[in-house]
Amino acid sequence: MKVLVGDPRVWTPQPGGVAVSVGVFDGVHLGHRQMLQELFDDTAALADIPIGAITFDRHPLATIAPERAPALLTTPEERLELFEEAGLDFAAVLTFDDRMRSLSPEGFVETVLASGLGARLVVVGDGFRFGLNAGGDVDELRRLGDHFGFAVRGVELLETGGGPISSTLIRQALRDGDVVGAAGLLGRRFARTGRVVAGDHRGTGIGFPTANLEIPEGLAVPARGVYAAVAVLENARMPAVANVGVRPTFDGVREVVEAHLLDFSGDLYGRDLTLEFVERLRPEQRFGSVTDLAEQIGKDVASARIRLSQA
Repeated sequence: MKVLVGDPRVWTPQPGGVAVSVGVFDGVHLGHRQMLQELFDDTAALADIPIGAITFDRHPLATIAPERAPALLTTPEERLELFEEAGLDFAAVLTFDDRMRSLSPEGFVETVLASGLGARLVVVGDGFRFGLNAGGDVDELRRLGDHFGFAVRGVELLETGGGPISSTLIRQALRDGDVVGAAGLLGRRFARTGRVVAGDHRGTGIGFPTANLEIPEGLAVPARGVYAAVAVLENARMPAVANVGVRPTFDGVREVVEAHLLDFSGDLYGRDLTLEFVERLRPEQRFGSVTDLAEQIGKDVASARIRLSQA
């Protein structure tokens, strides 16, 4: 898959044009995948032209109103991997800085879709907004498409029992600790990848050594609690018990994401580890003693083995 980055004013448009979908695509969830499938289906009626997606290097609110920017489900790199898995020919990652923010709806279309890519077909969700102050909607995009020579299709968002599938809905599920519900909306388990860093060795001291993940700031994690998880190290997959929280039994104040790998012994420091969250076992608790904590972790390990054997 070809990846375009940076300033679209220096991109070379595809001679025969492209078909493209536009959005933040945070999570690349089932709703996004449905929209991409519509893009594939609609492009089948055209000549053999590249099919791709436009996303951003950050959530637009991180530039427009940083205090309201949501925690991200996926990094730009993870989104690119998911786009490639979906079969796209290319992806464009726009830098959402003040210059991009200040583009009018017409300026965005001319700079990115028309001159930058040579779009022939643009597929977006029916609630799509774009341009300065989100001033453009799907009807405006159609008008501009007529002017610049591309077709526009607005797609109804895929719905679930809780309403349209959205990144916001998935973030709420994670805040509730409902990783099963989040997985149902994503179409895969929610996962977080981080570099394993040195901790305070509390787990080792009670017989349950943990890998402490360094999670980049601004990324979503599930609610505090203990989870059955699958740890992915390069190509190896291992059962794990993950903990998200401040470790209140030890009077902790800094939130950590850590995992005890059930069938692993070895040095993980400095390596990237991915945790797939399968099911929440219990909320975070403060125990009266370290002995009580160790006893409960033993029960968590047993519960995780059972849950993971059924997953």
